[in-house]
Amino acid sequence: MSVTETMHKHEVNSNLPDDNGEQLLPSDDSNKGNLDYFNHSDPHHPDHLDAQGNKVLGFFVYLMTDLVLFATFFAAYAVLKVGVADGPSPKDIFDLKFVLVETFLLLISSITFGFAMLGAYQKNMSKLKLWLVITALFGMGFIGMEIYEFHHLIVEGFGPDRSAFLSSFFSLVGLHGIHVTFGICWLLFTLFQLNKFGLSERMMTRLRCLSLFWHFLDIVWICVFSLVYLVGVAL
Repeated sequence: MSVTETMHKHEVNSNLPDDNGEQLLPSDDSNKGNLDYFNHSDPHHPDHLDAQGNKVLGFFVYLMTDLVLFATFFAAYAVLKVGVADGPSPKDIFDLKFVLVETFLLLISSITFGFAMLGAYQKNMSKLKLWLVITALFGMGFIGMEIYEFHHLIVEGFGPDRSAFLSSFFSLVGLHGIHVTFGICWLLFTLFQLNKFGLSERMMTRLRCLSLFWHFLDIVWICVFSLVYLVGVAL
């Protein structure tokens, strides 16, 4: 038997079931050195799905560390809010009607993000993109109102250097605002990626992480609104 016939026989036999009845891996040279082939790159493979789930879990752990950061700023505000010095107290500068509108913008954006995720699970790209754009617009409206509030306070002479209370207030609310701004940038970048790569399993994982981040910021803002603005005006 020639060398060529022997190699051909080996290639054919390599595709036949082994003694245990399991299909052997193809032995063609095109797969040599292809790590993705041997690592099961199929998006529907259980190992691939576990990897995507681990990414979401890892991001959830990150959010818990971010929660510790916000808790630290809340604790600092709770201690420093009484240090008004010769500056205004919370009830002197907070406009609850204005902040209530600001709050509704962010809460509605959480609902619109939910509609976007429904579109993603339905594989409806147009619905997904539409609701993501609407969510971004609501987020921009929230940030715009927050910037206006900060600018108004500074113009009135109530900047973060006026008292310990104002310093802690600007730090806490500003920290949340920075997170929302980052979320909007992430959202816009996700829209760009959807246009370029489509709705792959990897994009679904990124959308799940972004959804967790956005809803997390809504929960944090509810705490800010309740503990900073409502309590501040009540006291």
